[in-house]
Formats: sequence, structure tokens, C-alpha cells
Amino acid sequence: MKSWFLLPLLFLACCCHGTFSCPALCKCYISPRKTEVVCNEVPLTQFPSYGLPSNTTSLTIQFTNISSISEQHLTATPLLQELYLYNNNLSTLPSDLFRGVPHLFSVALSDNTLDQLPANVFSHAPLRDLVLKNNLISGVDADWLPDNSNLTWLDLSGNRLTAVPTALFQKLRHLKNLDLSHNHLEKLSPNSLHPLTKLERLTLEGNKLSTLDVSTFSNNVNLTHLFLLENRLGQLPPTLFHGLPNLAHLSLNDNLLSHIPPGLLDQLHSIDEQGLDLTVNPWVCDGKVEYLWRWLQKNQKKVFLVNDIMCASPESLKQRSVMSLTDSELGL
Repeated sequence: MKSWFLLPLLFLACCCHGTFSCPALCKCYISPRKTEVVCNEVPLTQFPSYGLPSNTTSLTIQFTNISSISEQHLTATPLLQELYLYNNNLSTLPSDLFRGVPHLFSVALSDNTLDQLPANVFSHAPLRDLVLKNNLISGVDADWLPDNSNLTWLDLSGNRLTAVPTALFQKLRHLKNLDLSHNHLEKLSPNSLHPLTKLERLTLEGNKLSTLDVSTFSNNVNLTHLFLLENRLGQLPPTLFHGLPNLAHLSLNDNLLSHIPPGLLDQLHSIDEQGLDLTVNPWVCDGKVEYLWRWLQKNQKKVFLVNDIMCASPESLKQRSVMSLTDSELGL
């Protein structure tokens, strides 16, 4: 009788072995809706296939020495939704890597050594989030993505990009967050951002942009946050922000701006309190600074560190706050 009683329990244990297994050196967290596997700062040199639960929905492998990953590795986890491969030694990806994970919506590959990626590499899964920051990518190919990508967040920061093809943006009709910071971009094509009509957050910090075309942002009507700090911008078109009725945060600090064209800041109808940063620019405090001076007087609460917007010249006003200037000093 006892042996007959134990048979169903033995069968159940065998059937569920895959569900409750866990790769060596990794930790597994199982809940009714999610099976998460985390391999963090462990001496892995290969993908941890053995013991990986077949119902894994979230997989994190970070700070290891794995240098390759294949379609076969991921096919073993067909329910995978999130894949985070931070700080490893991945230098390339196979084009069919995500073919066997039809539910995958979030991929992060930050801090690897990725350079050239094959066509269609991100075309086989309904990705919404794609993070490729801090790699060695020097060129972006529109063929990486399907024609009507579901991406809402794309992070290409910290790479070696000198340009981004307009054809890529034409596939990103749903994109809301784009990060191109800390690359080597010297210019943006006038219409390159126009397909991104749903874009809400654009980060161009830490590039080499010296000019912007008047129509650069004219089609990004949903933009709320624009980060242009740490570039080489010396002047701005008078109507640059005319088509941005929802812009709440604008960072222009750490550029080469000496003057603001009259009317430019009047277009910022939705700027939050302390939402505008103009610090660390070489402001020339002559008669042309009058517009900036008057606007700052009326909109102090909208400006971050308003008293730190300093004159760089003339010598007699150097290191004076623009806010503190008097009518006579401006020759009014």
C-alpha cells in the first residue's frame, strides 16, 4: 500500500523538477506570475544552461565572464519576458538570438563590448525596451529592427556613434524615450527626428553638436524633457522650440552660448519650476543680453540656479550674475 501511495508523489516530483531547478551559482525566485533567475557577480564563463527553469520569465546575468550567447540558450526558456545581460564580455550577437522567445519585451545589454551587430538581430521579438548603453557601437543599422517596431525606449548612450540614420527612426513610430548621450554626434539631419511623433524624452547630452536646424524638433510635439547639455552649441535658431508646447525640462548648460535670440524662451510655455538650466555658458553681457536679462527677471522660479548664470565678458562684468546687472550696466 505504501509503495502505491508514494508513486503519485514521485511522478509529481519528476514532472516539476524543471520548474524548481536553479543553475549553480545563481539565485531563483518563484512566484505565481514570475520566475526570476539572477546570476550576479559569479565566476561564470558560459551561459548557465544547466538547471535553468524552463518557465523562466526574467533572467539577469551580470558581472560575469560569459562571452557568447546563442539562440539555443534562450529557446530553452520560451516564456522569457525580460533579459538583462549587464557587464559581461559579449562582443557580438547572432542574428537569430531572439527567434525562440516570442514574449520577450525587455532587453538590456549595457557595459559589454558590442560593436558590429547583424541585420534583424532585434526583429524576432516584440521588444518594447532596448538598452545598449556603454558598448563600442560605432554605427547603427536600420535593419536591426522590424519595419514597425514596438520599441518605446531605446538607449544607445555611451557608444561611438557619429550619426544615426533617419531610416532607423522611421521604424520607431512608438518611441517615447531616446537616449543618445555621450556619443560623438556632430550634427543631426534637419528631419531625422520627425518620425518620432510620440517622443517624450530626448537625451543628447555629451556630444559634439555645434548647431541645430530650426526644424530639428518641429514634429516632436509630445516632447517633455530635452537634454542638450555638454555640447558645443554656440547659437540657437529663434524658433527652435516653437513646436514643443509640452516641454517641461530643458537643459542647455555647459555649452558655448553667448546670447539668446529674442523670443526663444517665450516659447517655453510649460517649463516646470527650475526646469530650465542655462548655467556654465560664456554669456556676453552687452546690449544683446537684454532679452535674457528681462526674461530671467520675470521667470526666476522656472530657472535652475538662476544666480549662477554668469557673465564671461566684458572684463568689467566678468563673473557677475546676469540677474544682478543694472540698467546702466546694460546701457539701457
